[in-house]
Amino acid sequence: MNWDAQIEEWPLEVPFVISRRSCTTTEVVKLTIERDGKTGHGEAAGINYKGETAASLKNEIDQFLSNHTGRLTRQALLDRLPAGGVRNALDCALWDLEAKETGKSVFELIGTDAVPVQTAFTLSLDTSTKMAAAAKAASMQPILKMKLGGEAPVACVEAVRHARPDAEIIVDANEALTLDALKSIAPQLAKAGVALIEQPLHRDADDALLGYKSPVPLCADESCMTASDLQHLKGRYDYVNIKLDKTGGLTAALELADRAEAMGFGLMIGCMLGTSLAMAPAMVIAPRCRFVDVDGPLLLARDREYSLKYNDGSVYPPSPGLWG
Repeated sequence: MNWDAQIEEWPLEVPFVISRRSCTTTEVVKLTIERDGKTGHGEAAGINYKGETAASLKNEIDQFLSNHTGRLTRQALLDRLPAGGVRNALDCALWDLEAKETGKSVFELIGTDAVPVQTAFTLSLDTSTKMAAAAKAASMQPILKMKLGGEAPVACVEAVRHARPDAEIIVDANEALTLDALKSIAPQLAKAGVALIEQPLHRDADDALLGYKSPVPLCADESCMTASDLQHLKGRYDYVNIKLDKTGGLTAALELADRAEAMGFGLMIGCMLGTSLAMAPAMVIAPRCRFVDVDGPLLLARDREYSLKYNDGSVYPPSPGLWG
C-alpha cells in the first residue's frame, strides 16, 4: 500500500470567530492511500483545543503508516490509534478505498440511504448589528448557527431573530459560559425561539449541569468525543454533537450514533473547518440527526474539485469523484 499525506491551506471567505479563537484560513491534511490500483481519500483538520495541528497530523500519519505491517483495516485503526484527526483521515480514506474496491458506495456498504439534508449556516461571533446583517445576508439559509460569547449574547440573538424571524436558530457558546450565566440567559434564548444550545460550559465543568433543567435543549460538543463519554453526559445534556475529527473517523462515529440513540440522546452531526472531502463522510450519518451542521465549505473562499452541492440550505450526498 502506498500513501501520500499533504498539508493544505484553505482561505476563508470571511474571518471565523468563536469565543476562544479567530482565523482567516484553515489548514487540513489530505490523505490518499493506494492499494492494487485503487485509491481512497480522507481529510482531517484535527482538534485544535486538544493541540492537534495539520503538521502534527501529517507527522503521525506518516509514522503510523511507515511502521504498520500487514493489511491495514479499520479495526486495526481502532486497536492502535486514539480518537482524533489522525484516525479520522485514515478511517475515512479506508472507507473510500473499500467503496472503490467493491464498486459499492459507502452508503450501500453501511446500508443507509444517500439523501439530501438541511444544514445550519454558521454566523461568527461579532457585534449584534454585524451578526444581524450577516443573518439577513444569509436569507436563503433556513437554519442559522450563532457563535456566542462576549458580554451581550442575548442582544446578539435578539438582533438575529429580528433580522430573520423565519430562521431556526442554534447557538454555540464553545465553553464560554458559566452556569450562572447560562441560567440567566437560557429563558431569554427560549423566548427568542432558540432550538439548541451547544456546549455552554467548559468540558471539565459538566457536573454543574446535573439537576439543571434548561428551557432550551443542551448539546454536548467539546464534552463528547466518542461513545465512551456518553455515560458521563447522561443527565447533563440532551443531544450530542458527532464530529469525525473527534470520534476518529466514520467507524467510531457510527458507534457513537448507535449508542447515543440507544441511551436516549438526540443526535447532531457537526464539522471542523474543512472542504467537501471532510464533510462527505458525515453525510452518511446526517439523515439520522435532528440537527446538521456541515457548512464548512460554505465558509471557504473556494472548495476542492467535485465539491458537495449546496442549495438554499440543503446539502446533497457526495459524488464518487469526491468520496465514497
